[in-house]
Amino acid sequence: MKKKKRTRKGSKDGSRTMLKAAGIVVLVAALSGAYMLFTPMARGDKRTYVFVDEDDNGDSIYNKVKAKANGHAAWTFHKLMALRGFGDEIRCGRYEIGSAGALMTFHRIRNGMQTPVSLTIKSVRTPERLAEDIGKKMMFGKGDLLKVLTNADSCKKYGYRPETIIAMFIPNTYDVYWDLPVGKFMERMQKESKRFWTFERREKADAAKLSPNEVMTLASIVDEETANIAEMPKIAGMYINRLRIDMPLQADPTVKYATKKFEARRIYNAMLKTDSPYNTYKYKGLPPGPIRVPSVAAIDAVLNYVHHDYLYMCAKEDFSGTHNFARTYEEHQRNAERYAKALNERGIK
Repeated sequence: MKKKKRTRKGSKDGSRTMLKAAGIVVLVAALSGAYMLFTPMARGDKRTYVFVDEDDNGDSIYNKVKAKANGHAAWTFHKLMALRGFGDEIRCGRYEIGSAGALMTFHRIRNGMQTPVSLTIKSVRTPERLAEDIGKKMMFGKGDLLKVLTNADSCKKYGYRPETIIAMFIPNTYDVYWDLPVGKFMERMQKESKRFWTFERREKADAAKLSPNEVMTLASIVDEETANIAEMPKIAGMYINRLRIDMPLQADPTVKYATKKFEARRIYNAMLKTDSPYNTYKYKGLPPGPIRVPSVAAIDAVLNYVHHDYLYMCAKEDFSGTHNFARTYEEHQRNAERYAKALNERGIK
């Protein structure tokens, strides 16, 4: 009888051991599964992105993910693809390979849950440069955007001309989706422009007897005249004084724009003869459109221009980036002579 009891006890102990072993196996399997599915995809916790376009298929998407992800995460991603696939449609977009695991990353790519692009519109000089900067960040390229910016019919859709279309772009950082079509992107920029032009800003433009586009054009000149934000309203006031008495603006930056000699330190008589509507020495009034995407600081400087009676200005001879202002041409000539002498002494041509 005693032996039978010992046998039963041993049997129970064996069962318990087997259950414990099975439990450990299940736990290890669960932990392994969790590790494969939920640990960060990115290598070394360094966030990166994959870009899925219209030419991609399952294999190409996997190869893009594999190039960015940890080995075990890429393997798990591939298994999820085999189990669930991408359905009937590949969804274009920019997708993060980061702290999320293979399961969440697969879910996002499969369902088109993109990570937006932080697109910064900068104060740049030409439509070509604007299109280049934006095209680097978007699925559409420089050429697609430049076609819109230079086509009269396309610009008309948004209430502009090719000469004025860059006035629609307000320097700022915007969250946009990488695969946004160029037309939708332009609509977004139009919306942001309307949001920028608040009732208060429009009221100030009316008080200055300028349209929003004219404010943007004058602001672009002010931007080119100085990097000193504190001086911008004073410069804007000088140009507004000239406009009001029908005096040519004679703005050197417009001559640089007309001749495309943006880095010129001196303006020579030959440059002043350039026959271009942007040459404000030759043609009165504002040029046909902005000579760059103006900064917000310059736009607000025009809207909040300083009221004074100066008609002339000349860069200071100390090369501080600020200006000497004058009420009369004779006073201006003396300022100009001092500046020319400083240029000569430094050998600047």
